[in-house]
Amino acid sequence: MITAPPDPAVLAALATTRPEPVGARFLRSGLHARRLLLLKTLLVRVQRHREAVAPPALRTFEAGWLLLERTERARPDVVRAVLDYPTTGAWLAAALTEPLGAGFDRHLVHLHLLAVTAALRGGLAVDLVVDAPGGVLPLPGVGRVEAGGAGRLRIDARSRSVRIGAGEGGGSRAVLRRPRSAPAGRLTGGGPGWCGLRSLPGGTTRLEDLDPYRLPPDMGIPARAAADHADTDHAGWAGRWTAARALLRGTDRARAVEVGRSVGAVVPLVPRGTRSIGATLSAAPGAVLMTPSAGASDMAETLVHELHHSKLATLHELVPLYRSHDRTASTHHVGWRTDPRPVAGVLQGAYAHLALADLWHRAGRASGVPGPWRTRSARRFEDVHDQVAGALAILIGSDELTSAGREFARQMGKHHASLSSGRRAHE
Repeated sequence: MITAPPDPAVLAALATTRPEPVGARFLRSGLHARRLLLLKTLLVRVQRHREAVAPPALRTFEAGWLLLERTERARPDVVRAVLDYPTTGAWLAAALTEPLGAGFDRHLVHLHLLAVTAALRGGLAVDLVVDAPGGVLPLPGVGRVEAGGAGRLRIDARSRSVRIGAGEGGGSRAVLRRPRSAPAGRLTGGGPGWCGLRSLPGGTTRLEDLDPYRLPPDMGIPARAAADHADTDHAGWAGRWTAARALLRGTDRARAVEVGRSVGAVVPLVPRGTRSIGATLSAAPGAVLMTPSAGASDMAETLVHELHHSKLATLHELVPLYRSHDRTASTHHVGWRTDPRPVAGVLQGAYAHLALADLWHRAGRASGVPGPWRTRSARRFEDVHDQVAGALAILIGSDELTSAGREFARQMGKHHASLSSGRRAHE
């Protein structure tokens, strides 16, 4: 993705799993550059295969592209926020991998919705009619309008208000407000058919239970299901989120800040059994998919663990850390899995578990944290510290890592060794 390796200090900072600003800036800028590259790749694909795209889908895509360009000239910050939102990455991945045909056409029209969302958040005057299959109009990262079966909706945005209703102009309308003081083009809404995306307390992280691209079909074995907005207990999620953030602040304030800034969306999954489950999508860094947690410590650990899967996936896209493996590539046993893992899986698991080891190391020394959390952290640190040591030995001895990957693993090893004092303190 990049033509030259990053400053060694950046790679070393990221390898420690610590929330260093230099690493965060590198990942943010790299993520945005990649989104722009993928968007341009989609445009090139459309241009090369114009004859294979249905004319209505092509017109909608091109109208969306022009609107996005217009909005970018007026509010580049808002366009960047829309493009960098986690589910935009999932949409791009789906569109770029879909074969030409009806499915590809359906993905293409989503660009128009992204452009409309950016225009509305950016305060632009808009008067247009958009398709709303099934009477549902998603506004990614904002909410959706449910128009009761109307296939087309008119959007009339002027000054500080936005009215969305039937294409003929009649009937009841959802109304969105663009407060003058709202940061980054924040919208508020109300009225018939409006269903707004809810934020979690104390920041900008959204409880993402609306976006059609929040969960790919057939994810996991068995397949997972995304919780529907109507069935999501927002108060319960908000309470668990607040408790988890408080626990992180008491343990490691920098880590708590990183979670608040880097987790852009929490996607509720339908529970299956009593065990809490967390997951990430490599195409949608910044989104944490999870079932309701059992408590504050459970959610805090899931957020830290999954965030580091996102960080490493983004880094690998920018600076390849390992070579693509095939069926003949070697697999290895690691302490946290029963099935053998390829080197890519070993690296991902080692990185996420090193972040947890770092968290538990600090919990054992933080003043004022609950006693059960300190005891739990000390116990889990012992196990995971050994497991990460075994995984690092595999990585450092592997010939499947790139030169950057070998240096990354070496720096991970240095940080892992620095945590060994945590073990001596508990013996």
